Amino acid sequence: MSEPEIPSEIEQGKERPVEREPVFNLPPVVLAIIGICVVVHLVRVYWLTDEQDFALLVRTAFIPIRYSGRFDLDFYAFSSPFTYTFLHGGLAHLAINMVWLAAFGSPLANRFGMFRFSLFFAATGLAAVALFWAVHPLGQEPLVGASGAISGMMGAAARLGFRIDRSSGKAAFAGSPLPMAAVFRSRGVVTFLAVWMVINLVTGLFGFALGFDGEIAWEAHIGGFVAGFFGLRAFDRQPQADQGR
Repeated sequence: MSEPEIPSEIEQGKERPVEREPVFNLPPVVLAIIGICVVVHLVRVYWLTDEQDFALLVRTAFIPIRYSGRFDLDFYAFSSPFTYTFLHGGLAHLAINMVWLAAFGSPLANRFGMFRFSLFFAATGLAAVALFWAVHPLGQEPLVGASGAISGMMGAAARLGFRIDRSSGKAAFAGSPLPMAAVFRSRGVVTFLAVWMVINLVTGLFGFALGFDGEIAWEAHIGGFVAGFFGLRAFDRQPQADQGR
């Protein structure tokens, strides 16, 4: 079978950048995730005492050593690989993640629909902690933040060549996932992949990130990105006929 045709702007490296959506145009599922993250952060900062916040982190953040066999696996051992995405290390950490969530999550949610997007968010977040745990199986520092799942959205966007369809009045990623050969023929996608990887490795290895004092979990970012890049077909609802346009 012949490979699907690649739009001319993909071949020429002229992909349109993902445009920021006005806040009131964001899909309800994206607004809901942003709302939960903001409310959780405000409660932690302005409502909980230090002791209460520590207790919350122990129960809802992802802590690798919990799965080392040294501790009993309670309810939180199974819920924290999902709840950690709604916690953030500071205002800058929260703000940066929410901006990227709005930019990449909105066109993906408009394509997937609320239910499939929610599953995608959970699955890529889980893939993020899976790789983080594999690298740091005895780590005791809590992992927090939605950036692993957001990296999954970036991976899906790259696999779709950043193509946007606005015919329905809402910006949505369009077209079928690019074959691997097409991915590596697209200068725009390859450039994005290279820059994204370098930024994550530099910030992770050297511990630098603007406005964020904690360590950057680059392993989680890569885990989420790979899951989104290779796994988006499992969550896509577009008929094959529509994807081939």
